[in-house]
Formats: sequence, structure tokens, C-alpha cells
Amino acid sequence: MTFMNPWLLLAAAGVALPILAHLLNRYQVKQTDWAAMQFLNRSVRVRSRQIRLRDILLLVLRCLAVLLLALALSRPAWRDGANSWLPGERRAGVIIALDSSYSMEHSDGTATRFERAVQKVETITASIHPGDPVCLVLLGGEHRVVIPNMAFDPERFRTILQTQQISPEPLNLDSVPNRLKELAEGMDALQKEIYIVTDVQEQDWENRYSRLRDALANLCKSAEVFIVPVQGGSDNLAVTSLDLVSGVLRKGTTARYRATVRNCSESSVSNVRVNCLVDRIQADSKTIPLILPGSSETVSLFVPFNNSGPTRITAELEADAVPADNVRRAVAVIRDRVSVLCVDGLTGGAGDSGGLTVAALLARDSGTDEEGFTVRSVPWLSLPAQDLGSFDVIVLAGVPEVTSEQARQLEEYVREGNGLIWFAGDNVKASEWNERSASAGTPLLPAVIEKVVNTSDAMGAGRPLERIMPDHPVCRPLLSLPEDLFSETLFLKLLQVKPTATSFTVLSLAGSASPLLIEHAVGRGHVFMFTTTAEPVWNNMATTPVFPMLLQQIVTYLAGREFEKPRRVGESLSLVYVDRPEANDAVFDAPSGQTFAVPVRKHRNQYVALIEHAREAGFYLARGSVQAPGMPIAVNVDTRESNVKCLPASDLSRRLAGTGVTIAPSETDLLGAIETSRTGLSLWRFFIGAGLVLLLIESVFSDRLLSRRSRSGKPAILSENAEDA
Repeated sequence: MTFMNPWLLLAAAGVALPILAHLLNRYQVKQTDWAAMQFLNRSVRVRSRQIRLRDILLLVLRCLAVLLLALALSRPAWRDGANSWLPGERRAGVIIALDSSYSMEHSDGTATRFERAVQKVETITASIHPGDPVCLVLLGGEHRVVIPNMAFDPERFRTILQTQQISPEPLNLDSVPNRLKELAEGMDALQKEIYIVTDVQEQDWENRYSRLRDALANLCKSAEVFIVPVQGGSDNLAVTSLDLVSGVLRKGTTARYRATVRNCSESSVSNVRVNCLVDRIQADSKTIPLILPGSSETVSLFVPFNNSGPTRITAELEADAVPADNVRRAVAVIRDRVSVLCVDGLTGGAGDSGGLTVAALLARDSGTDEEGFTVRSVPWLSLPAQDLGSFDVIVLAGVPEVTSEQARQLEEYVREGNGLIWFAGDNVKASEWNERSASAGTPLLPAVIEKVVNTSDAMGAGRPLERIMPDHPVCRPLLSLPEDLFSETLFLKLLQVKPTATSFTVLSLAGSASPLLIEHAVGRGHVFMFTTTAEPVWNNMATTPVFPMLLQQIVTYLAGREFEKPRRVGESLSLVYVDRPEANDAVFDAPSGQTFAVPVRKHRNQYVALIEHAREAGFYLARGSVQAPGMPIAVNVDTRESNVKCLPASDLSRRLAGTGVTIAPSETDLLGAIETSRTGLSLWRFFIGAGLVLLLIESVFSDRLLSRRSRSGKPAILSENAEDA
């Protein structure tokens, strides 16, 4: 036998109270001899033994009642109720972990997996006794405890359960065992049971089962663990990406976006229609003839920009088994005009870096309206006279050096959300740039310049671009170029640089780790650093189609704002200020309509309002204050959850054999497993009932004894002290 509250066994010392009362009552009357007493002595002696036996019996009943009540308060129980001869209840503390990730939204046409999972939870709760401790936790990216160790109330539990909804988050399976172990250790119960109700996605359990085996085996040391699978099909289509491929984000233009659709099913899907919406109005539509099982196909969607300002762009599929991943969202900040300042470090003239950069930026189709896209070229000595605030992007092409004041102005210019492109050159002074770049605290350039290196081979030919590129918006147009253009774009010299810890290498040379294009963020803006020249001195890039495509894509990327980068559910959302705002709180409107006031805090050299965890998919609206205009932020689901194929229960049982985990796929299996595993008997109700019964018997017996003495005309005090007289 074990005791849940062993310290309350000290209450058994209360048995001394009736004994003490009996002893005090025995000697509380002062005896006085008187002559008539001798006539009563003979009669009293005859009855004195009977009276003493009754008093001792009352004392025993009172002591036993106190002992039983003390035992009941200490909550005694048998670990193995099969060997107990005492009656008791099979009780346990229960933790129910319900998978609420968006794969549980998968429907077979009659019910979703989540709805079937709720039915299994109701089967589990039917075996829970009222008053038993129970927890309900929803599993997702961040596991949310809905009912924290509540005394079980069937109606209240059912009401709370029916209001729960699916989250657009993926399941963070790795953290599930530790989170459930914490809940089990915080629960006060003789026997603890954990039920994990999930669809057992193959992609999660197949790749992690070796780690999960150890974690679940460790969890079984704290509680009985049951996995309750909810099976379903694998049919699902998902829009996995929506990317800008080409075009300028300017009013009156049309940009090309690329939508990627993945078929997660085990069979082919034909005639998949993809619709493109701009601010909720359909702008384009394409049909994919066929998508093979497990493969992806892309379509080009052409998005017209008729108005300036932030624009919501959506690619969506028709309804299927999982609606959450049928939509992909993006935001584009459209300008009335895009203005670029090119600062030429060489003397002006045909073929110089400034002229080639201007020509590359203006290389467009003949029918394009160029009034909204302006490029101005000035010599570097004229840089101090320029109003930097009137330009969206600045290109420094082979500029020998800048003053400390100019470096500070450029750093503030980028921090406000603008863009800077830096090119190397023969006249660039490395030591001055390194010193001035770091003078403002945050380095302006994403790398420290070391020296010029020769990258040509023994025959004097340069190295081409590395064909394998990262998934970066700047690289997307280049990936569509034929192979020969990459082999013809050659580089003879480069700057050897040391990238900073926060920088990112966008392009590099083939056959080497030498970075060609490096990027990093400064405040709300970005800086791109070329380790080669803009003119055909160290390379022939300026004379190939690579140069205009690359430069125009960088300008398009830099002309945007931080809101254009889509977030995923679970990631943070931020609103960044350069200067301290007047309002202490920023405001975020969620897609559901809920509004959050977020305090503005200083972070490094800027002010930030941050939502650490986006819980909804859709367009959030970030505002500097309640009255300020909003900027939309696109939040999408993580499509790793889109592969909804379930691991068969037989495979799960085989993989988890020996861990102590019980797999219960059907209702019969579940009820049988509960009946078999729940062996602990709670005895406190038996002891408290027995104690109350003894108190009742003692009360009735005592009342009858006093009534009999009253009818015989003999005072109770005399009876208790007759022998001593």
C-alpha cells in the first residue's frame, strides 16, 4: 500500500484525543462519603463491570474512527489492485495530448481527422472518474495546455473540448515527449496515463523514430503511455512557394511570379487550376495538365500593378482534402517610380562603370514605360552634393573611398529601408573602406576587404559562375538561363574578402569558395557587395545578358521593404523604426480580426515592435499606432506538414516494440488497453466511509446508553465513579 499524502498520517495522532477525554472524564468528579452510600454499594458493584465495558467499547469506536479518517486523508492506494482484498476504485491521473496541427484538417469526405480524434478523446474520458486530475494539451508548433491539471468534470471537459480548433502550425514532434513528461511529473496521482492522439504522419515518425524510441521509453518511466492513431489517406495538393521571378515593383508594370504546386498524393493529379489574386481580385489563372505522385510543377503568373502602395498577392488552388496549404501569399510594395543613383568611381565616358550600369538598368522591352524608372549617373566626387533621400537604391561602382561623414550618411540611408550596391575596382582603397565601413558601429559592407586575387587559369581564361545557387530572390532569373551563358561569363580577378558573421553569400565562382556577391542587412535595408567590377576590366559580365538581369533583380529586391518577405506560422513578426516613435505601442491586426498592442522596445540602434509567434495564416496588418496606416505582412503555413500520409499502426507497433508504449488504433483496443493497464486501486473513499460508519455507530450507541441511564434514574457520573466510592 502507498500513500499519496503520507504527511497526513500524522493526523493519526488524533487518536489520543478520545483517550485523553476518557481519562479526564473519569477523574473530574470529587468523591464525598456519606452514610446513605453504603446501601448503594452492593448494587453498584454488580453493574460497574458492565458500565466499564460499554465505555471501553465507545472509546475503541472513537479511536478507530479517527484512525480511519486519518488514513483516508493520506489517500492510501494499492499499486497492484489485483492482490487487494479491500474494495476500491480504479483511478488515474490522465494527460490527453491531442494533435492539432493542420494535417489533422485532412478530410475523407465525411469527417476530418481532428473530428475523429475528438471522438477518441471522448472514449478515453468515459473511463475517467469525476475528481481525477486531468490535463488536455494541444500539440502543434508550440504545445498549448488547454486544461492544466483540473479535477475532472465531464460536462466542463466536454464543453472545452468541443471549442478546440485546428492550428495552422506543423507538429513539433521532437519536443512532445519532454513536454508530456513535465506535465506528468507535475501531476499528483497514484497512476498516471498519457494518451497521444495523432495522425502519425509518416514523414515525422519515419525519420525520427530512433530518437522517439528513447524519448518515449523514458516517458514510460513517468506514466503509462498510449498512442492512439487516427488514420487517413494521402491525397493532398499544396502551393509550396510564390516567388517574384522578374519585373520591377512599380506602378504601371507587370511582374512575373512563379507558383509551385506539389502533389503529396500517391496517384497522379490532372488539370490543376492555379488562380492568382491581387488585392482579392483575380488577375491571372493557369492550369497544370499533370502532376505526378510526389513531384512538383510550376506555373508563371503575371501580376499587373495598377496602383501604388502595398499590394496583396495570392496564389490559390481549388478546394481539396487539406484547405490550409491551398493558398500562398506575398506582399509587394509598389512605387510610383523607382529611382537609382549610380556613383561612378571612374571618369565618365563610354564603356565606364557608370555608363554600363545605367545601360544595364534601362535594358528593357521596347514597349515598357520608362518614366517610372529613372537612373542618374554622377562622378564620385559629386556624391556629397546629392540628396540621398530622393533615391531608392544607390550604386557605388569602383568608388575609391568615402569620408567618415559620407559613410555615416550611407549607413543611415540603408538603415531607413533603402538599398546599396557596391562594386570593386582598381582604384578602390581597401584600408580606407574597411575603416570607414566600420566607423558607424554596424559595418556598412558585408565583408572586410583583404586583397585582389587572380582567378584566371594557366591559359589566362577566367572562371565562370557557380551554377548551383541558393534559393534567393536575386538568383531566380539566372536559374532560367541556358548553360552556355554561365560558361561564357568569366571572371579574371576578384577581391579576396572576409565576410562578416551576419552576411550571406549569394553568388560564388565555380570550382572555388570565393564569393562574388555578398549581402547583409543594415536596419530595414540591405547592402549587396560585388567582389568584382562593374566594367569589363576584371570580367566580361557587363557584356553578357547576366549583368542586366542580375542588376535589375537586385534593384527590385532592394526597392522593397522588410514586409515583402513572407513569414511562416510560428515565426516572429516585427515592425522596425529608425527613430523612437511617438506611440509606445504598435498595433498588429491578425487575419481573424483580433488586434494586438505590442510595446516598442529599443534593440541595438533601432526600435522594434515584435510578435514572437504568429499563430494564424493570412495577411497581418502592422501599424505604428491605432491611427497610422497599415502595412500588410504575408504569413503562410509551413508546407512540410502537407505530406499527410499516415504511418500504419502495425509499422508503428513494430518500431516502438520494447519501449512500453501501447498502440491502440481502434476503440476496442483502446478500451481493452485502459482496462488492462489501470490496476491501481484508490482506497480513500473506503476508509472515509468506514470511518463515518464507525462514528455513526458510536453516536447511536452512546445515545442509547445515556437514554437507558436516564430512564433508570441513575446519574451518569455516579455510575462512572461507583466503584471508587
